[in-house]
Amino acid sequence: MQSESDQVSLGHWFLRGMRGIFSLPSFILMTSFVGFSAFALESGVNRGEAVFMTLMIWALPAKMILIGSMVGGANLAACFLAVTLSSVRMMPMVASIVPEMRGAKTPTWLLLFLSHFVAITAWVFATQNLSNVPREGRAAWFAGFGMTLTLVNTLIVGLCYGVVAAFPPLVAGVLFFLTPVYFIASIWASARHSVVKVAFVVGVIAGPLFAIITPEFDILYAGIGGGTFAYLVDRFLFRRKIVPVSPEGEP
Repeated sequence: MQSESDQVSLGHWFLRGMRGIFSLPSFILMTSFVGFSAFALESGVNRGEAVFMTLMIWALPAKMILIGSMVGGANLAACFLAVTLSSVRMMPMVASIVPEMRGAKTPTWLLLFLSHFVAITAWVFATQNLSNVPREGRAAWFAGFGMTLTLVNTLIVGLCYGVVAAFPPLVAGVLFFLTPVYFIASIWASARHSVVKVAFVVGVIAGPLFAIITPEFDILYAGIGGGTFAYLVDRFLFRRKIVPVSPEGEP
């Protein structure tokens, strides 16, 4: 069992994590969720569904893909597969950050629970700040940040859903476009490898193209086909240019 001092320390780091809600990345994400409220409203998704998506799916791009698939007339299986494939990109983030959060006494179930809150904003912010937190307090710190960020944005969606309907068309349009702007900027800024940027460019081109050719499966085809094509381009074009150097300095 944890001692009283350990519990106080974990509570301290949990509160420190909660304070991350006042950071710039959190404010950008909260503003984007106002845009998501407008997106959900314009797409015919009701308030309860939008709130449920925010709380349970959490990652903003995945919700956009789900709504886009629904509006495009895709069936349930296609929607499920599209959202699943979009969420696979979170696996490397989880795999890289969980070892940083794990302490000697951190239970596995807690790490599995906290993995739900790993998305681009949480991952970037935690990567920048976890090194300043003692290892035994890192899980508590991330729990405070991730849970607060999720709950606050869920509340924002619930409150702003009806408000955005009363906005002038220009304001509603700006808020609507905050979501894709945030998505584009955050994905590009957080890209660590060339294949991610190649896939991003391919997706920007393939998305509208497949929307014209096969509107019901555009996201699915653009995701699988574009991702595969981006991997092949990166594997055989960009990485082939990297010449390995031997310890003696000879290629």
